[in-house]
Amino acid sequence: MVKLIKLIIPLFLLQGCSSNYEWGWYILSPENIEGLTNLKFLISGITTTIYISVVSIILAMFIGLIVALPSLSNNKFLSYFNITYVEIVRAIPLLVLILWIYYGLPIMLGVSFSPFVSGIIALTISESAFQAEIFRAGINSIAKGQHEVSESLGMDFWKKMRFVILPQAIKVVLPAMGNQFVYVLKMSSLVSIIGIGDLTRKANELVTTTYRPLEIYTFLILEYLVLILVVSYFVRKLESKLKYK
Repeated sequence: MVKLIKLIIPLFLLQGCSSNYEWGWYILSPENIEGLTNLKFLISGITTTIYISVVSIILAMFIGLIVALPSLSNNKFLSYFNITYVEIVRAIPLLVLILWIYYGLPIMLGVSFSPFVSGIIALTISESAFQAEIFRAGINSIAKGQHEVSESLGMDFWKKMRFVILPQAIKVVLPAMGNQFVYVLKMSSLVSIIGIGDLTRKANELVTTTYRPLEIYTFLILEYLVLILVVSYFVRKLESKLKYK
């Protein structure tokens, strides 16, 4: 049976490749006015995608660090705060969180935000739980002797973290942070559901006017691919630079 399935699957793939679908790349060709206009329209969403992702990841790192620090305390209440926050936030799907902040908060608390701000808040909250775990793991990876030496030099907790522990921890967690930034870039596509004009929203709007979803969504994949490859390149460069310092 397994061998039969292995033989049948390639046949279906070949059948799909031999379909009579005619690609309509003319709608995105820079050689004609319509194609050039469509290209500019699609690419115009990249600034919004990058801005939302960068702001969200910076805020998430700040909140994540604040949430991670209580886990280092011997106080059980502070440790439970860290665990509770991380587990609750990680359990909520990002799409649901976006919809709840944009549509739910005005009903529940009478507080409303623009789609742009709602998207950033949702991405920040969702990502902060992952950042908290990354920081916690990075700080715990530092040798106990580093803590003891810092304390012997008369440093308080905050000075110890700022000048000794965090600089070393960041080198350890940088690859994980880079992965999370790529994750945020991809997940930012979900904010299009509340009307933010990012890459995905622009593609959806163009599909409704051109009726060429295959070409447009293929181009959208290429946009995200190029964007993420560029980000990954700079993250690796930064990682290599910090590694040899």
